[in-house]
Amino acid sequence: MSTIKFIGLDVHKETIAVAVADDGRSGEIRFHGTILNTPEAIRRLVSRLATPDATLHFCYEAGGCGYGIHRQLLGMGMDCSVIAPSVIPRKPADRVKTDRRDAEMLARLLRSGELTAIWIPDPAHEAMRDLVRSRRQVRQDLVASRQMLLGFLLRHGRKFTGRTNWTKAHWRWLGSQAFEIPHPQFILGESIRRIEEAQQRCDRLDTMLMEALPRWSLAPVVKALQALRGVGPIVAITLAAEIGDLSRFETPKQLMGWLGLVPSEASSGTRTRRGAITKTGNRETRAMLVEAAWSYRLPAREERRYRARVEDLPEEIRAIAWKAQVRLCQRYRTLAASGEALPKVITAIARELVGFIWDIGRRVQPT
Repeated sequence: MSTIKFIGLDVHKETIAVAVADDGRSGEIRFHGTILNTPEAIRRLVSRLATPDATLHFCYEAGGCGYGIHRQLLGMGMDCSVIAPSVIPRKPADRVKTDRRDAEMLARLLRSGELTAIWIPDPAHEAMRDLVRSRRQVRQDLVASRQMLLGFLLRHGRKFTGRTNWTKAHWRWLGSQAFEIPHPQFILGESIRRIEEAQQRCDRLDTMLMEALPRWSLAPVVKALQALRGVGPIVAITLAAEIGDLSRFETPKQLMGWLGLVPSEASSGTRTRRGAITKTGNRETRAMLVEAAWSYRLPAREERRYRARVEDLPEEIRAIAWKAQVRLCQRYRTLAASGEALPKVITAIARELVGFIWDIGRRVQPT
């Protein structure tokens, strides 16, 4: 008679704590021990646990160690799930946390079916996502460097009188600033140098993204998403890299919930109370959607550069994009006229935009 063994792995940089739960509600849950976090140690663990009449099902929490263990176990013919840490059920009164207890908890919850597995990217997709996240970090460094320089100048009473910062006129103004004391002048020079270096790194990563895009399996999805207003190449690449396979969401509401764009709720009895959005999903993707939603505050139109961008796309994709533009522009005017706060209006537009992204994503097949 075939049985199932549920193995919980509490993975760390150097070690892995292992617990095994036998099949059945009353099956024993035992701590197997701690092994080294190396491929050879994992291979020996599988050989010790495997028996002809047992099926092994492994799980561990997603974290900094990546997906190497998952890929190794799949390569050995094992079943392995990587668990989303944010949705693991936890008892509020449980204040003791050890590697052994965590491994036993994972094994027990895996047996009861209460764990939520995440979508695992392939190595090529993971590399593309690493590029996107590296660009995001460099972009944050660039913004922080600019803010630091502007704050430094403001403390010294230097205010740019032009319309917009970081234009050619603003850079000429920065170059004309001089201080009598050498130390502030040195700080000004170092700050400008830091901004220029961050901008160069950002440009290099943008170039690398665009070079890697044609060889990526989701390149058709990225091109199709750019039919939507406000979704340029970088926004589309970020959405595809962070969301991954859009076909795994059966409805647009599932995607909205995964992105954390649905309202939170605390209802009880006859009382219904809804609050701000949950913000439980990917923060960078949510920020990109909100950024794209700002473009719908203007009337619906198709500019020349937009038509050139979508001329190679199928008619059904272009029709969805135009439908989205007409609806969301009208939606913005309606919500803004009702007196809603502007951040709420933009968030609502971003949430509805997700529905059109889902519709386009399920019509385009990756290569």
